[in-house]
Amino acid sequence: MRAHFILLVVVSIAALCATAIPAAAQNRKPTEKEILAVRDCVKARAGTEDGGDSCMFTLVASPCSETPEGKSNLGTADCYRIERTIWDEMLNENYGLLQQELEKNQKDKLRDMQRAWIVSRDRTCEFFQHKIQGSMAVPMEAACLLRETARRALLLKRLEGL
Repeated sequence: MRAHFILLVVVSIAALCATAIPAAAQNRKPTEKEILAVRDCVKARAGTEDGGDSCMFTLVASPCSETPEGKSNLGTADCYRIERTIWDEMLNENYGLLQQELEKNQKDKLRDMQRAWIVSRDRTCEFFQHKIQGSMAVPMEAACLLRETARRALLLKRLEGL
């Protein structure tokens, strides 16, 4: 009887784990098409009042969140993560380009500014976990990280050449 109970518990746990796997977030990188779409959008909006803000969410995250994999909270959060990867790469490129045109003391100030921004971004976005304390906090935090990373990438691009 005890062995039957243990077997039932093990089978139940295995079944729960098996059903949880499809609900897990996607684990993919952005496609070349997605990367080019965001980059082309930003390039087309450079120098406009929008400055590239309208390129956020619309080209990668929103279409991704409409797929079967992207409809859950975890799936939507992962769609935001996929797009954030693109913006993060652009942020790093823009940081490097800006750094190349600065003098030593300005480079130090840029580094300090970025370090402070990273702390601020992370604390701001993680606040959704503290405030919401539920499953909706996951995509809200991911959206915040995407938005703040994209805004920073655009700011660094604007600073270049000033």
